[in-house]
Amino acid sequence: MSEETADIRIPLDLLPADGRFGSGPSKVRVEALRALAETGTSYMGTSHRQKPVKDVVARARQGMARLLGLPDGYEVLLGNGGATAFWDVAGFRLVREHSHHAVFGEFSSKFAQAMAEAPHVATATTVDAEPGSHPQVVAVPGADAYALTQNETSTGVCMPVARPQGADADALVLVDATSAAGGMTVDPAEFDVYYLSPQKALASDGGLWLAACSPAALQRIDDLADRWAPASLDLLIARDNSVKDQTYNTPALATIFLLVQQVEWILEQGGLAWAEARTRESSGVLYDWAESHELATPFVADPAMRSPVVVTIDLDDRVDATQVSAILRANGVVDTDAYRKLGRNQVRIATFPSVTPDDVRHLTRCLDYVMEAIAR
Repeated sequence: MSEETADIRIPLDLLPADGRFGSGPSKVRVEALRALAETGTSYMGTSHRQKPVKDVVARARQGMARLLGLPDGYEVLLGNGGATAFWDVAGFRLVREHSHHAVFGEFSSKFAQAMAEAPHVATATTVDAEPGSHPQVVAVPGADAYALTQNETSTGVCMPVARPQGADADALVLVDATSAAGGMTVDPAEFDVYYLSPQKALASDGGLWLAACSPAALQRIDDLADRWAPASLDLLIARDNSVKDQTYNTPALATIFLLVQQVEWILEQGGLAWAEARTRESSGVLYDWAESHELATPFVADPAMRSPVVVTIDLDDRVDATQVSAILRANGVVDTDAYRKLGRNQVRIATFPSVTPDDVRHLTRCLDYVMEAIAR
C-alpha cells in the first residue's frame, strides 16, 4: 500500500453500522452473542451429556428440520469436524462404490478428490466447469451417489439442487450446503443428504457438521454398516447419538448455541423464503453496483448462476483489489478479500441473512470512495 493511500479515512457517514462481510466465519449477530453471555453458569462449562446442553442440541435439530421443511422420516444428524470432515464421513457410510461430482470451484473439487483417494470407493467421476459457472449434471450409469454444491463459496456461483434425470433409483443426492443453508431455499424432495457446517449463513462457528438425511440415506447408512470406519467418522455412531440429542464426542457448546439463535431468528422472520428474499436484496445491490461501475464487473457472467449469499466482483487493473480490501479493513470494514486460490483481482462479499441490506448499500459507497482515491 502506498503512503498516499495508507492513510485514507472513509467518512463516517459512508461506513456501515456493522463492517463484517466475511464469507466464513461470518457476521454473528450481537443479539446472539448477548444471549450466550446471558446463560451465565447454566450452559457453558457444563456436561454435554446433561439436559441443559441436550436441550439446545434438540432445538438445533428440530429448528433445522423446520427451517428446511423436512418431511416425516428425515433426520438431522450432527457431529464434530465440519463439512470437510463430512466428506470422509460420506465416503464410509453413504457412497457405496461410485460417486459422481459436479466440480466448479475449490470446495466442490475437494470432495471429489477425497473420494478419488478413498481406497474403499471404486470410482469417483466428475463433470467440471470453469470457475464462474457450474456444470450441468446428468445421470451416469452405475453412480450411486451424486455430489452437488448448492453454493460454491470460493467463486460465488450457485446451482440448482435437483435429482439428475435418469439416475439409478437408489442413487443418493448429497448436497454441500455450507454457505447456502439458511440463506437459500431448497426442496427436500431433491436431496438425500443436505450437509453443512454452520459458520456462514447460519452465523455460528466452525468445527461442527449437520446433515439432513432422507429415509434412503438412513437406509444406506445401515446397508454399509459392515464397512469399517473410524468411530469419529462413523455415521452409524453419529446417528445413534444424534437421536439422543448429543454428539459422539464433546462439541463446542458455543457453536451449537449460536446456531440455534440464528435458526430460530430466521424462523421468526419468516423462514427460508424470508432469508432468501433478504440475501437477494443485498446481493442485488452489489451486482447492480458492479454492472454500473466503470471499474467493476460481476465475476459470474450469467445472472442465473450468481449467488445470492456470496458475491464476487472483479475490479479493473487500475485498482488493486488487495489494496482496496486493506483500506476497507483499516476503516473497520473487514473480510472483503477474494478467495486466495482463485487468483483474481477481485473482492468477495458475503450477503448472508445477518448482513443488513442497508449495510451493503453503505459498503458500495465505501467502495466508491476507496476506488476513486486509488484510481486518481
